[in-house]
Amino acid sequence: MSVKVTVKLDNTKIAGLEEMQKQAFEMTVEAVLSDIKTSAVTPKQTGELERSGFVEIKDMIASIIFDTPYARRMYYHPEYNFRTDKNANAQGLWMQSYIDGDKKEFIKETYMKFLKQLSKGLIK
Repeated sequence: MSVKVTVKLDNTKIAGLEEMQKQAFEMTVEAVLSDIKTSAVTPKQTGELERSGFVEIKDMIASIIFDTPYARRMYYHPEYNFRTDKNANAQGLWMQSYIDGDKKEFIKETYMKFLKQLSKGLIK
């Protein structure tokens, strides 16, 4: 018994899927930044550190950057006694929970949610 299979790829649909993937990625990174801000984990005195956060994406590699002269010092010193009157969960290493902490599934789940939404039923 012999079976012959012919596969025809629709390059426009493939390109559309690649664009959806890129858009879902960008939306996910923005969602992570938004979640960091709404989780009130960045140290806050004037709010400048929190406001300085932005996303930079190049070739599907994303960076979330907090751009103040003291951001690095605040981030890498979790032993500081951060004030919690303005941001209740203020802490150092505020992005670490997305890497190996309680929010490590947030990125994957958010990306899949956006990809499914953008695919309009193509991806289930």
